[in-house]
Amino acid sequence: MPMYVYWGEDDFAMEKAVAVLRDRILDPIWISFNYTSFAPDQTDAIVQALNQVMTPIFGAGGRLVWLVNTTLCQSCPENVLAELQRTLPVIPENSHLLLTSRNKPDERLKGTKFLKQFATEFREFSLVPPWKTDLLVQAVNQAAQTVGVKLTPQVGEFLAESVGNDTRLLYNELEKLRLYTQGSSKPLDVQTVSQLVRNTTQNSLQLAGAIRSGDTPKALGILADMLNAAEPGLRIVATLIGQFRTWLWVKMMMESGERNPQAIAQAAEINNPKRIYFIQQEVKSLSVTQLVSCLPLLLELEVSLKQGASEMIILQTKIIELCQLCRTRS
Repeated sequence: MPMYVYWGEDDFAMEKAVAVLRDRILDPIWISFNYTSFAPDQTDAIVQALNQVMTPIFGAGGRLVWLVNTTLCQSCPENVLAELQRTLPVIPENSHLLLTSRNKPDERLKGTKFLKQFATEFREFSLVPPWKTDLLVQAVNQAAQTVGVKLTPQVGEFLAESVGNDTRLLYNELEKLRLYTQGSSKPLDVQTVSQLVRNTTQNSLQLAGAIRSGDTPKALGILADMLNAAEPGLRIVATLIGQFRTWLWVKMMMESGERNPQAIAQAAEINNPKRIYFIQQEVKSLSVTQLVSCLPLLLELEVSLKQGASEMIILQTKIIELCQLCRTRS
């Protein structure tokens, strides 16, 4: 039977995959009869979805039943497992069941093992870690091919630095570039792209640099500009954590006596060993103790934002603390 399990934090990539699946399965004329989605707060959503996917199709095309943000792969009671075992093996070939969730399936559960056994696709949509620049560049180039935009290697790297791991923003910016270059076969250069693309990640790196220098006024000024530009706090924190993590790895390798740039780059997950010299200069005035002490503050900041703390206040407070920590030479 056709059954799909999608999960991960890259909402935009998952939405695109769902749209492709929906267009492939459903006949647009009969979509209102053959397409049903169930929200997680609906009563007996799983049982209703299983009943719906067994309903005969009306007209042309197939049937698609979608359990949105389901917790089925994190918690599967025995009565629900029994329904799955009874229904999944006999679902008609032209009916399709889709399960999506932000959380990774718990593969220890009987229900997850059973779903995996029957799934046509068991697919993760994960965000690339902000510090894995080689994977970010790869994602930019793949997206550019999909959208139909020609990029030079330098522009690909610039876009990766600018948008980070925000897939939705990446496709929005590439679509903007596609419209700009319509009718031209010449690849874009960095100077042109820098005038068109919103450089949010680079601003986060500038914020990290101001914190590293202990320059509180500059750091708060950059933060204010980013928040005024509607930059999400969690995205800012993700970039800061990645940058401080990289600095810490490089500093620890330096203090251990390692001098080989390739070895340091491998340990710090840096794709280009030539960057090591510049990072070493950046962390020269900081100690391992200071960098280690910064990470719990950043994690506290991330948790506070996820728990609904006032974005402006908590970001300002923690950035002041981080600047003070980096300014105190040990």
